[in-house]
Amino acid sequence: MEPIETDVTAIARVIFSEKVPFNHLLGLEVLEVHPDRARFGFSMRDELVGNFMTRILHGGVISAVLDALGGMVAFLGVLQRLEAENADFDTKLARFARLATIDLRVDYLRPGAGQRFVASGQALRTGRRICVVRTDLHNDRGDHIAAGTSTYVVG
Repeated sequence: MEPIETDVTAIARVIFSEKVPFNHLLGLEVLEVHPDRARFGFSMRDELVGNFMTRILHGGVISAVLDALGGMVAFLGVLQRLEAENADFDTKLARFARLATIDLRVDYLRPGAGQRFVASGQALRTGRRICVVRTDLHNDRGDHIAAGTSTYVVG
Protein backbone atom coordinates (compact mmCIF):
# COMPACT_ATOMS: atom_id res chain seq x y z
CA MET A 1 0.00 0.00 0.00
CA GLU A 2 1.63 3.24 -1.17
CA PRO A 3 0.69 6.67 0.20
CA ILE A 4 -0.67 9.35 -2.11
CA GLU A 5 2.20 11.59 -1.07
CA THR A 6 5.65 10.49 0.04
CA ASP A 7 6.48 13.58 2.10
CA VAL A 8 7.10 12.77 5.78
CA THR A 9 4.52 15.22 7.11
CA ALA A 10 1.91 14.08 4.57
CA ILE A 11 2.35 10.46 5.70
CA ALA A 12 1.81 11.47 9.34
CA ARG A 13 -1.20 13.59 8.41
CA VAL A 14 -2.86 10.67 6.57
CA ILE A 15 -2.19 8.17 9.36
CA PHE A 16 -3.47 10.38 12.18
CA SER A 17 -6.42 11.94 10.36
CA GLU A 18 -7.67 8.95 8.35
CA LYS A 19 -6.37 5.73 9.90
CA VAL A 20 -6.88 6.10 13.68
CA PRO A 21 -10.59 5.59 14.54
CA PHE A 22 -10.28 7.11 18.02
CA ASN A 23 -9.09 10.40 16.52
CA HIS A 24 -12.33 10.46 14.48
CA LEU A 25 -14.34 9.81 17.64
CA LEU A 26 -12.69 12.82 19.29
CA GLY A 27 -13.27 14.92 16.17
CA LEU A 28 -9.58 15.75 15.77
CA GLU A 29 -8.48 17.75 12.75
CA VAL A 30 -4.80 17.96 11.83
CA LEU A 31 -4.18 21.70 11.50
CA GLU A 32 -0.43 21.83 11.10
CA VAL A 33 2.40 19.33 10.73
CA HIS A 34 6.12 20.05 10.81
CA PRO A 35 9.03 17.62 11.27
CA ASP A 36 9.18 18.26 15.05
CA ARG A 37 5.80 19.74 15.96
CA ALA A 38 2.09 19.59 15.12
CA ARG A 39 -1.29 21.10 15.97
CA PHE A 40 -4.73 19.51 16.25
CA GLY A 41 -8.07 21.29 16.44
CA PHE A 42 -11.48 20.08 17.56
CA SER A 43 -14.88 21.49 18.43
CA MET A 44 -16.93 21.05 21.57
CA ARG A 45 -19.67 18.44 21.20
CA ASP A 46 -22.16 17.01 23.68
CA GLU A 47 -20.24 13.70 23.67
CA LEU A 48 -17.11 15.43 25.01
CA VAL A 49 -18.74 17.15 27.99
CA GLY A 50 -17.57 16.01 31.41
CA ASN A 51 -19.72 18.28 33.56
CA PHE A 52 -23.23 18.74 32.14
CA MET A 53 -23.91 21.68 34.48
CA THR A 54 -21.00 23.79 33.27
CA ARG A 55 -20.51 22.15 29.82
CA ILE A 56 -16.76 21.77 30.14
CA LEU A 57 -14.57 19.16 28.47
CA HIS A 58 -14.14 15.83 30.24
CA GLY A 59 -10.63 15.48 31.68
CA GLY A 60 -10.23 12.19 29.84
CA VAL A 61 -10.89 13.95 26.53
CA ILE A 62 -8.19 16.48 27.35
CA SER A 63 -5.65 13.79 28.20
CA ALA A 64 -6.62 11.71 25.14
CA VAL A 65 -6.15 14.69 22.81
CA LEU A 66 -2.76 15.52 24.32
CA ASP A 67 -1.70 11.87 24.08
CA ALA A 68 -2.83 11.54 20.43
CA LEU A 69 -0.97 14.73 19.54
CA GLY A 70 2.13 13.62 21.44
CA GLY A 71 2.04 10.33 19.57
CA MET A 72 1.95 12.15 16.27
CA VAL A 73 4.90 14.35 17.21
CA ALA A 74 6.86 11.29 18.32
CA PHE A 75 6.02 9.53 15.06
CA LEU A 76 7.21 12.57 13.08
CA GLY A 77 10.61 12.13 14.69
CA VAL A 78 10.64 8.45 13.71
CA LEU A 79 9.61 9.34 10.15
CA GLN A 80 12.43 11.87 9.87
CA ARG A 81 14.95 9.20 10.82
CA LEU A 82 13.42 6.60 8.49
CA GLU A 83 13.28 9.10 5.64
CA ALA A 84 17.02 9.75 6.05
CA GLU A 85 17.53 5.98 5.82
CA ASN A 86 15.37 5.81 2.64
CA ALA A 87 12.94 3.39 4.30
CA ASP A 88 9.89 2.30 2.29
CA PHE A 89 6.30 3.06 3.27
CA ASP A 90 5.65 -0.41 4.74
CA THR A 91 8.67 0.00 7.05
CA LYS A 92 7.27 3.35 8.20
CA LEU A 93 3.87 1.80 8.90
CA ALA A 94 5.47 -1.06 10.81
CA ARG A 95 7.30 1.45 12.99
CA PHE A 96 4.02 3.27 13.67
CA ALA A 97 2.59 -0.03 14.94
CA ARG A 98 5.34 -0.17 17.59
CA LEU A 99 4.77 3.38 18.86
CA ALA A 100 3.45 3.34 22.44
CA THR A 101 2.90 5.77 25.29
CA ILE A 102 4.96 4.91 28.37
CA ASP A 103 4.25 8.02 30.42
CA LEU A 104 1.73 10.87 30.25
CA ARG A 105 1.48 13.72 32.68
CA VAL A 106 -1.31 16.26 32.29
CA ASP A 107 -1.62 19.44 34.32
CA TYR A 108 -5.19 20.75 34.18
CA LEU A 109 -4.81 24.52 34.40
CA ARG A 110 -8.37 25.75 33.81
CA PRO A 111 -11.80 24.23 33.18
CA GLY A 112 -12.17 23.13 29.55
CA ALA A 113 -14.75 25.74 28.59
CA GLY A 114 -15.10 26.87 24.98
CA GLN A 115 -16.50 26.03 21.58
CA ARG A 116 -13.23 25.31 19.79
CA PHE A 117 -9.89 23.99 21.04
CA VAL A 118 -6.37 23.83 19.64
CA ALA A 119 -3.69 21.47 20.90
CA SER A 120 -0.06 22.07 20.00
CA GLY A 121 2.90 19.80 20.60
CA GLN A 122 6.64 19.85 20.12
CA ALA A 123 9.33 17.22 20.54
CA LEU A 124 11.68 17.96 23.42
CA ARG A 125 13.98 15.06 22.53
CA THR A 126 13.77 12.26 20.02
CA GLY A 127 16.17 9.37 20.42
CA ARG A 128 16.43 5.96 18.80
CA ARG A 129 14.13 4.32 21.38
CA ILE A 130 12.38 7.11 23.32
CA CYS A 131 10.77 10.45 22.45
CA VAL A 132 9.67 13.12 24.94
CA VAL A 133 6.98 15.59 23.86
CA ARG A 134 5.50 18.78 25.36
CA THR A 135 1.83 19.49 24.59
CA ASP A 136 -0.59 22.33 25.35
CA LEU A 137 -4.34 22.83 24.94
CA HIS A 138 -5.95 26.26 24.46
CA ASN A 139 -9.57 27.25 23.95
CA ASP A 140 -11.02 29.70 21.43
CA ARG A 141 -10.42 32.60 23.84
CA GLY A 142 -6.73 31.73 24.12
CA ASP A 143 -7.04 30.36 27.67
CA HIS A 144 -4.38 27.75 28.47
CA ILE A 145 -6.53 24.77 29.51
CA ALA A 146 -3.91 22.07 30.03
CA ALA A 147 -0.21 21.27 29.64
CA GLY A 148 1.25 17.83 29.15
CA THR A 149 4.53 16.02 28.99
CA SER A 150 4.61 12.55 27.50
CA THR A 151 7.13 9.85 26.71
CA TYR A 152 6.82 7.35 23.87
CA VAL A 153 8.62 4.20 22.82
CA VAL A 154 9.59 4.83 19.20
CA GLY A 155 12.09 2.07 18.48
